[in-house]
Amino acid sequence: MGMPAIFHRMAASDTGMLVLSALSVVALHTATNGQYGFHRDELATIDDARFLGWGYVVYPPVTPFIARVSLALFGPSMIGLRLFGALAAGVALLLTGLMAREMGGNRRAQLVAAWSAAIAGPAVFLGSVFQYVSFDYLWWVLAAWATVRLLRSSDQRWLLALGAAVGIGMMTKFTMAFFLAGITGGIILTRPRWLLSKWLWLGAAIAFLIFLPNLIWQIRHNFITLDFLKFIHARDVARGSTDGFLPAQFWAITNPPTAPIWLAGLYFLFFRPEGRRYRTIGWMYAIPLVLFLIAKGRPYYLSPAYPMLFAAGAVWGEQWVGRLSPAAAETIAGRWGVVPVSLAIGGIVSTMLVLPLAPPASGWWKVADAATGNFNEEFGWPEMAREVVRVRDSLPPDSAPAGVLAGDAGEAAAINLYGRGHGLPEAISGSNSHWLHGYGNPAPKTVIAAGFLRRDLERVFESCEPAGHVTIPYGIVNSAIGDHTDIFVCRRPRQPWHVFWWRIHWFG
Repeated sequence: MGMPAIFHRMAASDTGMLVLSALSVVALHTATNGQYGFHRDELATIDDARFLGWGYVVYPPVTPFIARVSLALFGPSMIGLRLFGALAAGVALLLTGLMAREMGGNRRAQLVAAWSAAIAGPAVFLGSVFQYVSFDYLWWVLAAWATVRLLRSSDQRWLLALGAAVGIGMMTKFTMAFFLAGITGGIILTRPRWLLSKWLWLGAAIAFLIFLPNLIWQIRHNFITLDFLKFIHARDVARGSTDGFLPAQFWAITNPPTAPIWLAGLYFLFFRPEGRRYRTIGWMYAIPLVLFLIAKGRPYYLSPAYPMLFAAGAVWGEQWVGRLSPAAAETIAGRWGVVPVSLAIGGIVSTMLVLPLAPPASGWWKVADAATGNFNEEFGWPEMAREVVRVRDSLPPDSAPAGVLAGDAGEAAAINLYGRGHGLPEAISGSNSHWLHGYGNPAPKTVIAAGFLRRDLERVFESCEPAGHVTIPYGIVNSAIGDHTDIFVCRRPRQPWHVFWWRIHWFG
């Protein structure tokens, strides 16, 4: 059977159409994910993946483990690494369509729900990079799908699958705790008898056992991740990154053409008698929404909660049309055709703004970078590593071996990735998990310092001289590197390394 025949058979079934839709998303991301370079956060995760453990300062262990799998399969390949983010986006699309089916939706409702979820800005972005938020998104959607299956079948054994999804989510990103609060509140408000079910407590036990290794790691490291999260949250609030939480849900976190669909989903779940069976998932959205508002979370934290609303809204729209008279239904069916057109337009706009399509530093690129705030952080890293190598090679032959001190985890990771083949020593940094690795033994007496301002280095070294400069291609300003583009050679620490190392510890 040829490929055209296979695609034709797949398109003839509802599941096949959803699978084809998911594959198209993966293919689009794979075709475009080789542009530009590694993002700063991707580099840091790749470096963390070299030291597998049950926890890291920035995140639990799932994402570095997946990065380690990618390194084993593809080496340091940007397309290979980002393939896993693309797969997460594709599977989330598929699960969204399947949720609509479980609620009683036919093909049209399934596809409307699936593509509504796929074209949201965060969803498009998460398929184009490798970050822990990509997998956090997937586990939320997986937990929602398991809940819908549970509510439709009333088979409480689905609570085991729900517990597993929550446990994996907690091993990926701690915002899953907010979704767990929604799940718990939804059960209490709509299915209180389930609190006496052995399956609920077995599901809770599964979630706890999956999360337990990271909990033990946190205890052994004095809950350092909570310190990191407190710092990041305070920084985000000070920068205004948490402002406009509610308005952003309509235009940035979903997509303007999809707003009527998820609002219809809320109406269906809370106000329609036929939505009563699935009202739990309404609370699974409402409770995290309120909690994020109170806690001043960033707007995108709630993005994984929308696929289940898209499913509910698409199903209600289909049911509403089905209850009309034939004449009215025919008229609305014509208008219903506006939905795929508007979704297509919204999807094109999201793709143009979020995917790495524009030539670097072009006018289009600048607009897209302003919209995402991320493209600039994919430039300059190989140049930084090459300049560190050049400075190392310029040192006198009789000088003591020099260490490499990097300003943050991303810079250390970039120097390690691109400089390792040139004989550079392991870069050290006081940032995030790199601080836990220490400063080496013996401690370096001379360091090549990248990612610092001279005045900061002179506070801890008796001598710091400029020795190089990082020039980022296309005149791009990398917001992660900022104005820390000079490379210095520093000698004679003013304090012993074990004292200095405590002072240099920071989060970012």
